[in-house]
Amino acid sequence: MTIEVAGLPPLSWFPQPGAGAVDDATGGLTLTAGAGVDWTNDPLGSGRQHRAGALGFPAPAEFTLSARVRVAGPRTTYDAGALAVWVDEDHWAKVCFEWSPAGEAMVVSVVTNDWSDDCNSTIVEAGEVHLRVSRVGEAWVFHASPDGTVWHFVRVFRLASAATARVGFLAQAPFGEVCEVRFDDIRFGPKAPTDLRDGS
Repeated sequence: MTIEVAGLPPLSWFPQPGAGAVDDATGGLTLTAGAGVDWTNDPLGSGRQHRAGALGFPAPAEFTLSARVRVAGPRTTYDAGALAVWVDEDHWAKVCFEWSPAGEAMVVSVVTNDWSDDCNSTIVEAGEVHLRVSRVGEAWVFHASPDGTVWHFVRVFRLASAATARVGFLAQAPFGEVCEVRFDDIRFGPKAPTDLRDGS
């Protein structure tokens, strides 16, 4: 079964089903994460967890996907909405609008090649942030923006075995009972930025 969002290829769940709804009037997408769902391959050795379902499509060889992300409150530690890339349980990545242990909203990125490399970026003072994922040949790029116009570089990376990658939208609630995430102003295009660090 696929889900249709205007301007995107047909969407389906990976690596397992989740809960989501489309607002046909606005083109917005709402995902709801249940209690204790997340993706993590803990480098400290506590194990792997992939109980969150992402909604997306096969990743083209080059593209850009962005969305404005809002997370309903009150928020629990590590509650997040994210754009995510998935190859398999040992190769995936996500750029998140996440609630930190210090009680701050942040842009956080995770890149997993066997184990997860978790990196905090900027604190977000507003109740929303725009996130973007691009593919440039063998590389993937994450950006964030306060307004969807000027983009701030987060990181560039590669994933092993990425030929069958999927890309899409993710909600997580590793310690909370529920996390509702709204994605809107969704944009999808066939080209990646020509300069990854000039704000375009």
